[in-house]
Amino acid sequence: MTSWQFRTSRELLIYFANDTGQTISEAKRLWKKVDRPNLMVKIPATLAGLPAVTEVIAEGINVNVTLIFSLERYREVREAYLAGLEQRAAAGNKLSGIASVASFFISRIDTKVDQELESIANMSSSESREKFLKIAGKAAIASGKLAYQDYQETFGKKGNRFAPLQALGASPQRALWASTSTKNPAYPDTMYVDDLIGPQTVNTIPPKTLAAFLEHGKVERTIDQDLDAARQVFASLSGLGIDMDKITQELELEGVQAFADAFTSLLESLEKRMGSFQQA
Repeated sequence: MTSWQFRTSRELLIYFANDTGQTISEAKRLWKKVDRPNLMVKIPATLAGLPAVTEVIAEGINVNVTLIFSLERYREVREAYLAGLEQRAAAGNKLSGIASVASFFISRIDTKVDQELESIANMSSSESREKFLKIAGKAAIASGKLAYQDYQETFGKKGNRFAPLQALGASPQRALWASTSTKNPAYPDTMYVDDLIGPQTVNTIPPKTLAAFLEHGKVERTIDQDLDAARQVFASLSGLGIDMDKITQELELEGVQAFADAFTSLLESLEKRMGSFQQA
């Protein structure tokens, strides 16, 4: 039983998602306040969040880098983590005990891509429509599979940039699959679990999805199967004129806004409850 089974993540104030300095300050404040080695502070993978990841890793703070939607941003997240470890090592500080995950949001990718495919299909012939819709529900898992290949390229090969850091006690930044409930009822309810199983990965499975997986999910290594098909999904989407960079940027902006709205709603609810207590 490893310490990974006892990690817990806590969000920073999402309002600072696009402010590097405030994100760093808030991460340090929360780390000091909680004062538990199993804490992971959540930092959104925005452009402003990337240097914050490097800084807090260099400080020895565990990080859950969240709201990753694209392979390019995932590459930048890995770079930020490695840079933080390198800075810490250069300062003569130990690397053992530092933990990090890169949280790749999965199902929301299909939701957005499927909307684009549906729009294109509606303007096409019935024959073309069927061809386009065959790609529906494929982009998210393809993203996860290719992200895992990138993970292995960074953390799984001897002689690479991570190897000397690992020799000093550093741990790989695990790939974490988030948003793995199925949003489209037409899709299998465990598809984002079944097809993303592999070593050194984490899946934050929602309770309903977990219950479904325990009932009829398949337990086998799937993360590195059908990689050519995963690459073909992206080629097909590009051929249809679907701009994945644009889609994933929209998803990031929407994700930050959704987190901010949820946090604002929570604060308003707490204030209302406090007010009712004071009046009682």
